Amino acid sequence: MAKLNPNFNDKDYKISEKDISDYVIQRFEDVKSSNKYKNMLAFHTANKFMLMAHDQVELKKLGSIVASHKKIPFSEILQEYENHLRIAMGKPPTIKTHSNVIMHIFGYFLKHLDQNEKRIFLNSLEQFREGKKTIGEILLEISPIIYRFDNIYLASQTYFLLYSDIEHRTIFQSVNIKEYE
Repeated sequence: MAKLNPNFNDKDYKISEKDISDYVIQRFEDVKSSNKYKNMLAFHTANKFMLMAHDQVELKKLGSIVASHKKIPFSEILQEYENHLRIAMGKPPTIKTHSNVIMHIFGYFLKHLDQNEKRIFLNSLEQFREGKKTIGEILLEISPIIYRFDNIYLASQTYFLLYSDIEHRTIFQSVNIKEYE
């Protein structure tokens, strides 16, 4: 299997959907090699939003497979999981599926944000839906919120790792950082 080898010094390099799919599949190969249920569970947990963006139906099936670990031999679980993982990662995400993931993420912060922050977030999501922002830009804007509320679950999602765009400013960079120093 091909390894990701991006040239991070190349400003024009963009991770392709194939790169993303290959990366996720490669990480699952690590799980298979470990042959440990706890590693499969950690993999599934870390890739929940990635899988949701690619195929919600397969995400549900994968969750059921993970939950069946006491009923079926682990080798069969790994094979079945891999089959459904490949199906899920073979389906490219859409604006609609990414928007759904973003709204799920928003749900983690909804009660903690003030009205202005909610408005900014929803406006940013609308700009994404209209094609005025990329998924990478909107995820980069969400990242400071994850750390602000110390949400380890979201911070560990491969969705942010693989789709965030580090080349653009965030909505919180416009705030005077010296106020917080």
